Amino acid sequence: MSATTDKKQTAEGGFLEIVKICAQALLIAIVIRSLVFQPFNIPSGSMEDTLLVGDYLFVNKFSYGYSHHSLPFSPPIFKGRILESLPKRGDIAVFKVNVPQDGWTDYIKRVIGLPGDRIQMIDGVLYINEKPVPKVRLPNDYIEGEGGATRRIPRYQETLDNGRSYEVLDMDPNGFLDNTPVYEVPPGHLFMMGDNRDNSTDSRVQSAVGYVPVENLVGRAEMLFFSVDRGEAAWAFWKWPWTVRWSRIGTILE
Repeated sequence: MSATTDKKQTAEGGFLEIVKICAQALLIAIVIRSLVFQPFNIPSGSMEDTLLVGDYLFVNKFSYGYSHHSLPFSPPIFKGRILESLPKRGDIAVFKVNVPQDGWTDYIKRVIGLPGDRIQMIDGVLYINEKPVPKVRLPNDYIEGEGGATRRIPRYQETLDNGRSYEVLDMDPNGFLDNTPVYEVPPGHLFMMGDNRDNSTDSRVQSAVGYVPVENLVGRAEMLFFSVDRGEAAWAFWKWPWTVRWSRIGTILE
């Protein structure tokens, strides 16, 4: 066997080993993304100021069990959930909505209503099973917008019956979605709402999101691992000293 042949076989063996390693790495990445954690970025202001445009977070995929939506592209290979566990009221959860023009699309909202609950908004106050959720005005308004035109939005703290507290924004207590009929959450469904109450398409909009089937849950939002200013690209690393919101990295979501 010539030296040239030996070199060729060595090169081919090295190439095949690289392909094998890449395939193994891809498989591990798919398994982790499908069963453990999935990265998710915030594209809109519907959860301000809990989540900001430009935030990147990890979603815990095993917190509520698994459905076909746990897999990339939501292949309809089985129904229901495996190892199902209902969310707790107040959880921030990612779920799928079948948008006509886009297909299955990720949404992120807060779990407000569980199966059998009755949900209503009256003058900007949230009612769960006919009981108002305590809503306290916070002294510091939220400043929306950066650099250019800005506006101040009233900030409140809501506290649920299980002790979970979080902040909401509500510019107009008599807005379109601040006075609603009573929503009775069907079995096997959830009622989801955004923390930015006047700027969130959620379960209050029955024609768009409506009641969310438990099967559509992707997972629970856990932690921010990166954040850049609104309108900035996360991959523009040369801008990071000025565009990264360093104080938000590592934030545990409540």
